[in-house]
Amino acid sequence: MSPRTVLIVVFDGVQSLDVTGPHEVFSGANNYLAHRGGRGPAYQIAVAGPGGEPVRTSSGLTLVPDTDLRAAPAAHTLVVPGGKGTRSENAELTAWLRRHAPTATRVTSVCTGAFLLARAGLLAGRRVDLALALVEEDVGREAALDVARHLVVFLRRPASQAQFSAQLRAQQARRRPLREVQQWITERPASDLSVPSLAARAGLSPRQFARSFAAETGVTPGQYVDRVRLEAARRELEDTGRGVEQVARSCGYGTPETMRRAFIRALGVSPAGYRLRFQAPHPRQAGHPGPARP
Repeated sequence: MSPRTVLIVVFDGVQSLDVTGPHEVFSGANNYLAHRGGRGPAYQIAVAGPGGEPVRTSSGLTLVPDTDLRAAPAAHTLVVPGGKGTRSENAELTAWLRRHAPTATRVTSVCTGAFLLARAGLLAGRRVDLALALVEEDVGREAALDVARHLVVFLRRPASQAQFSAQLRAQQARRRPLREVQQWITERPASDLSVPSLAARAGLSPRQFARSFAAETGVTPGQYVDRVRLEAARRELEDTGRGVEQVARSCGYGTPETMRRAFIRALGVSPAGYRLRFQAPHPRQAGHPGPARP
C-alpha cells in the first residue's frame, strides 16, 4: 500500500511542539515498520507554509517548511497545529484550509489549531483526533505502542489525566555536592532518601540542605524523590514483568498501596491501569477468535 501523505501546515506564531510532536509520531511509525522489514513507510510527511517561507514560532524558533502551501501535495491527513498565531487573522491560510481541507481524508488539529479550522468553517460534524490514535488506526496497536514507548507518552489517556514526561522537570543543581545527591537519588530510589540522610551525604545541615536544594533545582527534596520514584516505577511497569508489589519495594514505596496512591495523585491511573496502557491486547481481546477448540 502506498504511504499516506501527512501534511502539517505552519504559520507565524505556531507552537513548535504542535508541529514536531505529530511529526515525531508519524516518523516513529515509519521507523517501526523499517526495523521490521518487508513494508515501506506508512506516511509521507510534508510541512507547508505560506509562500514556503520560514516561519517564526511562538517561542522564537524558526521553522523552514518543505514547500509552499500553494504547491503542497494532496493530503490524506491534514494536521493544523496551534499557537499564538491562531489568534491573528490569517486570510491566506484560512482560505487555503477552506479550499483544501475538504479534499483530505482526515482533518486534524492540535490544541488551538481548532480555531483555524473553525474560522474556515470546517469543524461541523468532524472529530479532531490525535496522532497516536491515527497511527493505531493505520498501522496497528503494536506500532502505536512502540512509538508511545519511544516518545514516553500515553497511547490514549482520559481527558482528566495529566500527561507524564520521562524527563524529570527539576533543574540540575549548580553545586557538585547537590548534583551528586541528585544522582544518588536517581540510582537508588529504594534507599533512605529522607532529608537528614541526604543532607548528611551533601555535608550540610538538614535545614541548609533543604533550602539550597530547592533554590538550585526548583523543587523540594521530597518532590524530587517522589518524581524519581514514580519515574523508576513507571519504567519497571513498562519494561519488566515484575508484579506491582515487587516494583513498589524496588522503587522505595514499601507497599503497593503507597505506590497506588502516588500513581493516582500524579497520573490519575493505578499502577495496574498504567501497565495495561503499554501492553498489547491478547488476540481474543483484540477481536480475533484464537485457536479453535476440538
